[in-house]
Amino acid sequence: MRFLITAGPTREYIDTVRFISNASSGLMGFAVAAAAIEAGHEVTLLAGPVSLPPPEGAKVVPFTSVEDLASALAERCDACDVLVMAAAVGDFQLANGPAATKLSRKAGPITISLEPTDDILARVAQAKKPGQIVVAFAVEQGTPEDILAKARQELADKHADFSVANTPAAFNSAESLACILDAENILLPWAKRPKKDLARQLVRIISTPTN
Repeated sequence: MRFLITAGPTREYIDTVRFISNASSGLMGFAVAAAAIEAGHEVTLLAGPVSLPPPEGAKVVPFTSVEDLASALAERCDACDVLVMAAAVGDFQLANGPAATKLSRKAGPITISLEPTDDILARVAQAKKPGQIVVAFAVEQGTPEDILAKARQELADKHADFSVANTPAAFNSAESLACILDAENILLPWAKRPKKDLARQLVRIISTPTN
């Protein structure tokens, strides 16, 4: 199978040196890429700005902003069998774009206007071809029941096939408290696991013909 995997954070620049981002390390997406290669699949990894060595055997395509990622996905989605959206895509971007030069504090207070970014996952999943598999990652807070409910709603709203439900505690950690589900069943129960193990389980579930 041909896997297209996204990993890491996005950056939306405020000026030439400052940006809005998040704490994603890219570990989960890179682990999924390594697990897919280990299982004999072809992997293209769209990697945000992280400091991780690329998995051996993966074709790596870098991105920075949400717009960069959207363009990279648009160019490659049709050719993949599986899309794993493990990247932590920013929810907001600057309404008027970044400043052309470095902002100086000598100028006094500044006001930054933000607007929502496009929902890349929803757009891609709604346009998927028959037989393509889309995996979402739902980072939510609350009780396990609340998180599962939100993940299931996201599956329905965004037309994804599987969801990896986890919490913000997974950011910058080698482990993740997570479960894997589809629209009807919990396919991997809640547990705290090394991300490498979670990635192998995810690839196994995706690759199982009955799913």
